[in-house]
Amino acid sequence: MNSLQHQHKNYVQGLILSILSYLLWGFFPLYWKMLTQVPAEQILAHRIIWSFVLLALIVFLLRNKLVRVYLKNIKILGTLFMTAIIIAINWGVYIYAVNNNQIVEASLGYYINPIVIVIFAIIFLKERMNRLEILAIVFALAGIVYLTVELGRLPVLSLLLATSFAVYALLRKKANLQSMAGLMIETMILAPIALGYLLIVDHKGTGAFGHISTWITVLLILAGPVTTLPLYLFGIAAPKIPLSTTGFIQYLSPSIQLVLGVVLYNEPFTHAELVSFALV
Repeated sequence: MNSLQHQHKNYVQGLILSILSYLLWGFFPLYWKMLTQVPAEQILAHRIIWSFVLLALIVFLLRNKLVRVYLKNIKILGTLFMTAIIIAINWGVYIYAVNNNQIVEASLGYYINPIVIVIFAIIFLKERMNRLEILAIVFALAGIVYLTVELGRLPVLSLLLATSFAVYALLRKKANLQSMAGLMIETMILAPIALGYLLIVDHKGTGAFGHISTWITVLLILAGPVTTLPLYLFGIAAPKIPLSTTGFIQYLSPSIQLVLGVVLYNEPFTHAELVSFALV
């Protein structure tokens, strides 16, 4: 196989895996909706713990030596501590949104996210914008301002999801760490807090794990693989395709979420939201 054929094979593989990862993220609401009996903070805690268990197993089986390297570096640990807190906020807000019938507002957040990433890249990474990127930012900001005026309030949930993931992406990009090892350490940092919280609610008799039904318990355990699978696929895909292609595919996820929110879960979709989404 010559170099050109190898590049083409890598591109096709990356494209397929990237599309698959964003399709899985797009259908996330279907999974979290099955856990509406469980408080969002308990779902988040289980998502962290079972993700850590799975990632630790994968790292062990693959004999990933980078984890040990990262754990010995104070600067890297400091960065991963910050990114761990930020991704926990992002996960928690999204679960809250889905289980409180705000999927449409959450999807707007992920429509805005690429624009926020571009703004951060300009400010913090000193990247330059072309005219189309400037125009895109103007349209996105116009959409947010219009929705804010029409609603009489900022779309806080959308902005929180967009900015938290953009900050996470910025910090991880600047740190330039391997995705799998970095995520494993992030969940390791959060796991003791999550476990402590779950032990407290279980002691109080308000814990869901093992108390509602076997089905709910299984779903909580599977929150780990559900979380890590698309991240793992995306980690393989990202180096194989251009960033511009990734940016285009990224809109698959919020588009699917928007359709699910409006069509399947009958969430309201006002004229103001339609105009805002169109501008963004």
